[in-house]
Amino acid sequence: MAINDPVGDMLTRIRNALQRGRSKVATPASKLRGRVLDVLRDEGYIRGYVEVEHGDGKREFEIELKYFDGEPVISQIKRISKPGRRVYSSIGDLGRVQNGLGIAILSTSKGVMSDHVARQENVGGEILCHVV
Repeated sequence: MAINDPVGDMLTRIRNALQRGRSKVATPASKLRGRVLDVLRDEGYIRGYVEVEHGDGKREFEIELKYFDGEPVISQIKRISKPGRRVYSSIGDLGRVQNGLGIAILSTSKGVMSDHVARQENVGGEILCHVV
């Protein structure tokens, strides 16, 4: 099956696993997915992830999801920039997510980072997703 939106597919897998109360979810590995997972881990939305290589040369990320008092830490994860409609923002136009309670993950010229790191670096870019 061809995946046109790999990041959107990963976010949907995470969303579905959280709704089912799973502790882990697997997704095919890529550099961009790994960078997005790094931001989610650094911001405390997931426990972590490991890369698993299968015998046929395919790689997967096993993502360990995070719960607090039985409720998922991620209450909402939404894809913003899609293959059919890319959304870019300069640092001045980048708004706060849920009045500062959530984060936006951006793909910038300096790498994939959260919105508050992008403000510190004074760099805008493509808004990949919002996480609350």
